[in-house]
Formats: sequence, C-alpha cells, structure tokens
Amino acid sequence: MKRALIYATLFFISFSTVSFSQESVEKPAPPSGNALVGDYYGADVSEVVLNKAISVDKLESKLGNAKKLEAIAVKGEVTDVCEKRGCWITLKTEGGSSFFVKMKDYAFFVPTALKGKNVVLEGNAEKKVTSVEELKHYAKDAKKTKAEIDAVKMPKEEIRFLASGIKVVN
Repeated sequence: MKRALIYATLFFISFSTVSFSQESVEKPAPPSGNALVGDYYGADVSEVVLNKAISVDKLESKLGNAKKLEAIAVKGEVTDVCEKRGCWITLKTEGGSSFFVKMKDYAFFVPTALKGKNVVLEGNAEKKVTSVEELKHYAKDAKKTKAEIDAVKMPKEEIRFLASGIKVVN
C-alpha cells in the first residue's frame, strides 16, 4: 500500500512538472517587410482615394468645426511605428505636434520599416482627449525611457485617426 502511494505521488509530481514547464509564449512582433511604394496594409487604398488625400494640416482645419470626419484620406510621412506589434503609427505635422493613427479593430499591423515613408491613410478622424494612462502605455510601446514615461502628467487633446487601410506612396 505504501509503495502504491509513493508511486502515485511520484507520478503526480512528474505530471505536474511536465504540465507547468511550458515554454513562454512568443511575444508578437511587427510584421516583416520593407514597406515599398505600392505596399498596403489593411484594405487597399484605391487610386481615387489617393488622389483625394489631404495633408494632416488640412485635416486639422477641416476638423475645426466638426468633432468627427468619416471616410477621409490623409497623406503624410510616418515618424514613428509601434515597436511591439506595429499596431500604431504617428505622422509628421507642419506644426510639430504628433498625429496618432491606430488600426481599425487591430485587424492589421505595419512593419517598423514604414518609419520615414510617405503613406496615404483611409479611415475616420476625430478630436479626442487621451488619458495619461493611455499616453504612458503608448510611450512604453515606443520604448521611451522611464523618465520620459514618468514625465507624462496631463491628458492630451489631439486628433486621432482610425485607419482601415494604409498605402505606401512616393
């Protein structure tokens, strides 16, 4: 009887060890790719939309009176890409403020090679106040230093863009 108890205990310990010794799950990373002219992410952006695309600065003036604009195309240069997954980008503005872009429903991601490239975005834009917590989250995604993350103390009113498609252009 003692022997059966010892074997049962050893079996249980062995089974538990094997069950809990799984390798850690691989963290997702941005997709690979060189982000060449003509490449698109999410829905393809048509030629008609490409020709109607406006600059980030024109978008800011269009949003002056409206709270939200739907089915709009914006063109600009990518200044930053989420290093963790490629789940957001920022575009350069003439005024130096950031223009933040997220992918609709996290349905697609972009490679970090998109940084420095010109793109046309298709989607919806709105004015939004971003909380301190969310700003700190994005700073961590961008691999900012602890001092830079801790420096975020105030919410920020900004234009947010929810992209359904992004196309690399000249």
